Amino acid sequence: MAVERWVADQLDELVAFRRDLHTYPELLYDVERTARRITEALRAAGIDEVVSGIGRTGVVGVIRGRSGPSGRSIGLRADMDALPIHEASGVPWASSRPGIMHACGHDGHTAMLIGAARHLARTREFDGTVYVIFQPAEEGGAGAKAMIDDGLFERFPMDEVYGLHNRPGLAVGSFAVASGPVMASVDEIYIRVEGKGGHAAYPHNAVDPIPVTAAMIQALQTIVSRNVDPLKSAVVSITTIHGGDAFNVIPQAIELTGTVRTLDAEVRSQIEERLNEAVAGIGLAFGVTALLTYTRCYPAMVNHALNAALTGEAASAVAGSSNVMTNSPASLGGEDFAFMLERRPGAMIFAGNGPSAGLHHPAYDFNDELIPWGCSYWTTLVRQRLSP
Repeated sequence: MAVERWVADQLDELVAFRRDLHTYPELLYDVERTARRITEALRAAGIDEVVSGIGRTGVVGVIRGRSGPSGRSIGLRADMDALPIHEASGVPWASSRPGIMHACGHDGHTAMLIGAARHLARTREFDGTVYVIFQPAEEGGAGAKAMIDDGLFERFPMDEVYGLHNRPGLAVGSFAVASGPVMASVDEIYIRVEGKGGHAAYPHNAVDPIPVTAAMIQALQTIVSRNVDPLKSAVVSITTIHGGDAFNVIPQAIELTGTVRTLDAEVRSQIEERLNEAVAGIGLAFGVTALLTYTRCYPAMVNHALNAALTGEAASAVAGSSNVMTNSPASLGGEDFAFMLERRPGAMIFAGNGPSAGLHHPAYDFNDELIPWGCSYWTTLVRQRLSP
């Protein structure tokens, strides 16, 4: 019950690889340098086949086991894009690109999967095929869906697919997993409230969209508190308001944006329906035009029960059962690995990043002490799922 010895031989190199990615972060699908570094590393490791350009800039490596072949296969996925955040970590390897940083640990996820791929290619102590998947555009770009639409599962026919994400606040050497919905669906809302602009001294000659907007925001908050079953989780958040240019002018229109998060498909549809009704009804009551655009982005990420249990077994083999939480609470954060889990059985597990700043925080940095644990988890999972 410990990290595997082989990791020590390449740990310094993996840390350097991770910090290089951190220094040169890239956004969404524009991850050409990152994808090139990954491709070079996989080819240098003797991977059987490396295919780039899946879902625009995704990379897939193919590793065939020494035993068999049994026809069994498994997919291991890491994300590789950064976020549009200005870094304030103060580390020597901080981002060299203003306004872009790895604030979610995708640099670390990539490094751990590279390390595991190297070991699997060298030892090949499994029966079947391993596909290592490096995905772009997790942070709002639905890169998982893009890879799927580009034939990921047809070109690389894996039976199961697994993900791993770091978790700040959870001790290094600890893991957490659960079955069922573990991360929320992510939807975007855009509302335009259009009245009639005019002079602020003569509001009776205008149709002011500002008090309409205030009433609308108040009403939308009651959708969760007074419509959704209290035992089910949901969030409706208005996050931006734009309108008006002068202190003495009633604006013509106000625009709002926000997000909806749920863990349940029925609740998701319920909230969408109630948002449409509330926006239209309030607009009608105040005599303005109010339009809602509701965009469904990511579905809820649902771990398959059997596969969640299997990830817990692999993590327990590495960290000991006392360091593996198997009933981890769900989060209303989003994760586009959900698209892969809609298509194949699998699960995502969370690995402790220690007492770091939170995800998407300017001071966040991936904890390199996690690398040996993540590498060991991946290779253990492969040996257990593809045992000869």
